Amino acid sequence: MSPDASPHEWLDRLPKHLAAAGALFTDTAGRVLVVKPNYRDHWLFVGGQLEEGETPEQACRREVKEEIGVDVELGDLLLVDWTQATEDRPFPLLVFIFDGGTIDADRIRLDDEELGEFRFLPTDEALRLLSANGRRRLPIALEAKRTGVTRYLSPGR
Repeated sequence: MSPDASPHEWLDRLPKHLAAAGALFTDTAGRVLVVKPNYRDHWLFVGGQLEEGETPEQACRREVKEEIGVDVELGDLLLVDWTQATEDRPFPLLVFIFDGGTIDADRIRLDDEELGEFRFLPTDEALRLLSANGRRRLPIALEAKRTGVTRYLSPGR
């Protein structure tokens, strides 16, 4: 901290980051759950942005409840992904993906204001629908689920 700055001024000068959390769900056949937001062209994992004061796990549980109507105990943290700022998002984003476990389609109650559709898909089909970041995360999240080893992702790694 600079001796000339108050604690608030010093904090205001620190880099800003966004954070999001999501869950990897599968069905009993091992297919991956993906959801189609009404406001995007690509499909996503269930999840979203952290709100003020939330931990990544709390945010993930809240987003799962809001988006698919399921109150879930999350499993292990599968991966953490740091992504650069983009033109559309002027801050770097830190994403936490948790193991959501196995879920039956009949338990899902979509929030139709936010989501238009959900599907359980084989990995290769899910990869075709996910965003570029989702395509990068999915195989690594599945590997982390299989091995029990949390992974860290970042550009060039």
